[in-house]
Amino acid sequence: MILIADGGSTKCSWCLLDDAKTRVYFNTEGYNPDFMDTAAIVASLDQNMPDTLPREQVRDVYFYGAGVSSAQKAEVIAAALRQIFPHTRAHVTEDLLAAARALLGRKPGFAAILGTGTNSCIYDGEKITYNVDSLGYFLGDEGSGSYFGKRLLRDYLRGLLPDGLQDALREEYHLGTRNEILDRLYNQPLPNRFLASFAKFCYDHNNVSYCRDIVLEGFETFFQNLVLHYPRYQEYTFNCVGSVGYNFRDVLTQIARNHGMEVGKIIRSPIDDLVTYHEENP
Repeated sequence: MILIADGGSTKCSWCLLDDAKTRVYFNTEGYNPDFMDTAAIVASLDQNMPDTLPREQVRDVYFYGAGVSSAQKAEVIAAALRQIFPHTRAHVTEDLLAAARALLGRKPGFAAILGTGTNSCIYDGEKITYNVDSLGYFLGDEGSGSYFGKRLLRDYLRGLLPDGLQDALREEYHLGTRNEILDRLYNQPLPNRFLASFAKFCYDHNNVSYCRDIVLEGFETFFQNLVLHYPRYQEYTFNCVGSVGYNFRDVLTQIARNHGMEVGKIIRSPIDDLVTYHEENP
């Protein structure tokens, strides 16, 4: 019996796969070692794992996570998994490899993540061979939910939103004062998740030119700052996982084709294809 997890910064999708290939899916909050330590992850896992999950019988956990950028970061999550599943071997690696395996299987190609954050790579069918660093939500993550949220909040705080959107954003997100918003960003946990929550506003108001322009600009910047720096990028199809890429896939397809890339798979979550990968490659 094994567990497979696709761990974003906002949500973690899990699948329990038994020896009969029966799949049981569930979700928890996301676990990013940039923002949570082992103790916090253990507490959340202990509270959110299904009561019916046979923890003692799980022999391997394959966890693909956002923020797993080093062996030290991987161990933050692995240590938590070993506490929750006492007889397991914890295999923790970056979520970008999950995206590549889900999108491409054992075939080489280009894979990207456009969700709370951004990432991308060239994959040779086994491992990631080239990566242009997304630099995280402070310096980069172009085209991500946190990128859109940063733009919306900046214009909101400066009073630059078009007529009607200023009030709509405040009411829909119950926004407080300027100081309360800045405190939420600079002093409270998980600011990237807070920023990414505003991407839904662009989707809900995509009939407004301001919101459409934010999405167009974000994806164009994603291509200019990341995709176009991959050698021979036009030789690959554009493949992507993540809620932001999926929800705005029509705009993303337009931008990709503008830059000479045909579009392959754009999916919301990699978990189904990732489980299939592990079934076919035990």
